[in-house]
Amino acid sequence: MNQPIISRRKLLHTASGGFGAVALAGMLQKGMANNINPVGALPADPLAPRTSHFAAKADRVIFIYSTGGVSHIDTFDPKPKLTADHGKTITASRWLNKPGKFDRFLVKSRFPFKQYGRSGTWVSDLFPHLGTVIDDVCILNGMWCESDGHDKATLAAHTGSAQFARPSAGAWVSYGLGTPNKNLPSFMVLAPAAPYAGAQTWGSDFLPACHQGTHVIPGPEPLAHIRPKVPASDLQKLELAHLERMNRERLRQTGPDRAMEARIRSFETAFGMQTEGPEALDITRETEETLRLYGIDRKATTGFGWQCLVARRLAERGVRFLELVDVGSSNNWDSHGDMADHIRLAKAIDQPIAALIADLKRRGMLERTLVVWTTEFGRTAFNAKADHPGREHHNLAFSSWMAGGGVKGGMVHGASDEYGILATEGKTYTHDLHATMLHLLGIDHERLTYRHAGRDYRLTDIAGEVIRPILA
Repeated sequence: MNQPIISRRKLLHTASGGFGAVALAGMLQKGMANNINPVGALPADPLAPRTSHFAAKADRVIFIYSTGGVSHIDTFDPKPKLTADHGKTITASRWLNKPGKFDRFLVKSRFPFKQYGRSGTWVSDLFPHLGTVIDDVCILNGMWCESDGHDKATLAAHTGSAQFARPSAGAWVSYGLGTPNKNLPSFMVLAPAAPYAGAQTWGSDFLPACHQGTHVIPGPEPLAHIRPKVPASDLQKLELAHLERMNRERLRQTGPDRAMEARIRSFETAFGMQTEGPEALDITRETEETLRLYGIDRKATTGFGWQCLVARRLAERGVRFLELVDVGSSNNWDSHGDMADHIRLAKAIDQPIAALIADLKRRGMLERTLVVWTTEFGRTAFNAKADHPGREHHNLAFSSWMAGGGVKGGMVHGASDEYGILATEGKTYTHDLHATMLHLLGIDHERLTYRHAGRDYRLTDIAGEVIRPILA
């Protein structure tokens, strides 16, 4: 009689130790659907590199997420009319998550704007370093989204769905294209803490679990359990070989099993991480000039400069999708009480982001690396009092931007009205942003699907249009 599968799971959970066991345990605890429909033909290895639908302009994505709702009218969308009409009353159609008619006072930005670069793009004083590389950046000022609640808007920004947990954009890219480096995960998240909606923002949901994001937490030990617990590498290799033989025997008995193949591949990646992971996360070999560029020193293990530099190092080593989260669901850009909070938060990310773009460019990587910055929504141009120092949630207009990877630099696409209340030109919905990201990776967003519960799902659901005017 065959040994019950649950005992095998217990064995795999406890054998070998270290990061591999922890990673595989997560794979085994999660059911994985069949009927995969990737971009290219399905290989035995679920993370093997696959061909795209058409020629790609980008090989990888670095997705930067600022948690809490960054104010567009204080960063990338200047409003002279708002300044001129400061203190005047308007009737708002939405207030604190409720529709209706609300008499409110217009509130100007406290931050001056300047033109930067050959393009003359307007950027506020919150981002002077980003202004120095603005000719490589395409600002999207016609963004809007479905919800003005943090959890829903954050979930939508990552998964395309504001209502239900779905696979993250990074998981979809991993599933569709695989990864060129078998020793590193295809999707990695560098975040000191989870944003609103938690770890489901980088989850794989119904996609095979090998495509979920690997969370790297800045600090002395960014990847926990990465060092093996067995006394010698030869012993660990023997244990891994034994586990693989067991898995292969299981496959021989049951026939093709994509879920099992994904588990085997995830375990192999976890083993490879023990050798390649520490080196990729080690910034001590970088030059002093590079460290100064990012605003950090050789001993740094935390901070957004560290995250951006490590992202560049991981991108160099073939990681397909990298997400950088600046702050978690506390002490973030949710500046209800005082917009002065934006000063501290912008200072933490401005130089590192500019350094990342400049560093990628000088290494010849920016052309094939798509850098995306976004937040869940913007903030109101009005408040209950004319002298109120803060701003409330606002989903009907906000700003994002893209750089590199086949995007035109030094341009602004889309616009909001004279007060920054409604997106009016080049309106860009969440699904449009995702469709464009996939397009630049050579993926047709309508063809990248996965059958689950009797339905073909995709990142962009039943919507989404590629933002073609910004394509280089």
